[in-house]
This record gives sequence, structure tokens and C-alpha cells, in this order.
Amino acid sequence: MKKLQNNLYITRQDSYLHKERETLVIEHQRKKLLQVPAHSISGICCFGRVMVSPPLMGFCGEQGINLAFFNEYGRFQGRLQGRQSGSVLLRRSQYRQSEQTPLEVARLIIAAKISNSRSVLQRHNRNNGRNEAIAQVIKGLKFRIEQARVASDLDSLRGIEGDAASLYFGIFGQLIKPELRDDFPFNGRNRRPPLDNVNALLSFVYSIIGQDISGALQGVGLDPQVGFLHRDRPGRDSLALDLLEELRSWFADRLVLSLINRRQLNARDFVTEASGAVRLTDDGRRTLLTALQKRKQETVTHPFLEEEVEIGLLAHCQALLLARHLRGDLEYYPPFVAR
Repeated sequence: MKKLQNNLYITRQDSYLHKERETLVIEHQRKKLLQVPAHSISGICCFGRVMVSPPLMGFCGEQGINLAFFNEYGRFQGRLQGRQSGSVLLRRSQYRQSEQTPLEVARLIIAAKISNSRSVLQRHNRNNGRNEAIAQVIKGLKFRIEQARVASDLDSLRGIEGDAASLYFGIFGQLIKPELRDDFPFNGRNRRPPLDNVNALLSFVYSIIGQDISGALQGVGLDPQVGFLHRDRPGRDSLALDLLEELRSWFADRLVLSLINRRQLNARDFVTEASGAVRLTDDGRRTLLTALQKRKQETVTHPFLEEEVEIGLLAHCQALLLARHLRGDLEYYPPFVAR
């Protein structure tokens, strides 16, 4: 099994990253802030005004270190890609199956997504007492899971997924403690840009996990841009967005809810721009990214592999299982469904 390495998140504006021998160095205003061995890093995420030296860019490409750039809202802007790994035969199989039989994989992904969203709501009702409105949504999501499993085409499947998401996010605000809802109001999902604190957190975490998935797909030799559920679009990693669906609620949404309900974040950690867009402050980003990295180090029993894996390796596990299915080693793709 692949070893979990650390991601380096650079949030301080006007920082400068460069390479010294086999180490990565972070400086700010010509003062060294951090120096770490390159072999311990699997990815570098830069937010806002962060400069990277050309020699470090070349080193990242050679060593397969994922170097990604985001704006201050956490929206993905670009990624350095080194040499393509894996077999061209695997990618040809991916292209062929995404064109000819995409529904086989897409149905499994969406059924898993809805099941994991349902699990988040069930967990809340177990821990906080039965909420009748949430219980009704749980019942509705169960019906959507069955619909997704027998969807006859991609458009129908996307409609089912949209209905399930509307039910889930329609009740999501009730998962936030009542006394915190003034600082964290939630009236539905919005993005590009996010217009409230909760959506700013969701979009930020989705973007980070999505880039982890893109790197994992590339690492096993798959093309992150050719998916089964999301339509092809220039510059979009459609396959990474496909696999992200499995992890949104169980990984990202639960992390966001924990940060809010445990009061690790508050209204002072957000800034509202003149346009109405909401973004995290530097301190807020550091709190979130620290919690995300800590969460990645926790372990979970993988439902298909039946072994303990670190949560940070789930993207790698799913990419590997998908590659095995596309090669014909597995009859079907086993999506991640939380137990």
C-alpha cells in the first residue's frame, strides 16, 4: 500500500518557495520560515500570492510532487504536471469505456454518494436525537439510491443526483448547532463565488480534496480529465470530480460541520468582499488546513479492501480500484461507501 506523505499548504501571502539540495524552503520577506525534506512531501498547494522558483517547479515535475495553485477563495487555478505515468493501454481502455459504457461506473458512484450523504444525516440523528425533518430526508435519499442503481441513461442519473443533492442541502443547515446559525447561516448550496461562511468552507475543502484525487488518478496512470459522469470540458478534471462525489459528504461535509460545531472557526475567520463573495482569512485557512491534514492521518476500514487505511489514502485506493476495473481485473468498480 502507498505510504501517506504530507501535503504542504502555503497560505501566507507573498511567500517564496525554492529548493536547496533535497529540501524545500519557504521564505517570507527574505526570512526563512520552514525547511523540509522533499522526500516527505507528496503535494504543495499554494493559495493567493505565492511565488515558486523555476528550479523547484522542475524538481516537482521530475519527482511527481503535485504542485497546485488556488486563489484566496480556494478555487483551483492550475497544476504542474510531470511525465504521464502508467500504461497507454490503460488510458485507451479508460477512453473507450467512458465513451461506450459510462453508465456502469456512473451509477455506482452516484449510489455511493447518496448513501454517504444519507449516512451523515443518520449519524446526526443518532447523536442528537431524532429530527423528523431529517428523518424524512433520510427516507427520500433511500429511494434515490434505488433509482440511481437502475437509471437508464446519464441524463436521468444526473437528474436523480440533483434531486438527492437538493434534499440533502435543503436540510444541511439543521446539522449546525442552533446557537451557531447566526454566524453560519445556510440556505442552500452556492459557489463561484460562495456567498456565505458555510459555502466558503465547503467549496474550499472540495477544491483541495479534488486536487488530491487528480494527483492520485495521474499516479495510477489514468487521465483525470476523462470521466464517466461529468461531461467533458476543456481544463476540467472530470474523472476527479466523479470520484470526489463519493467523498464529499463523508469526508468534506463532516469536516466542515466539525469545525463549525466545535467552534474551531467563527465569524472572524471570514471576510466578505464588496461583491458579496465570502473567503477565509489567513488564520481561518490555517485552522481548516491543519484540521484537514490531521483528519487525513486517521484510519478507516476500507469497505472493499477490508483493511485499515489512512483517510488521506482513500483517493489513491479508489483510483487504484478504478484502474483495476478498467483493466478487466475487477468485474465492477467498488465505490467508497461508509459503513
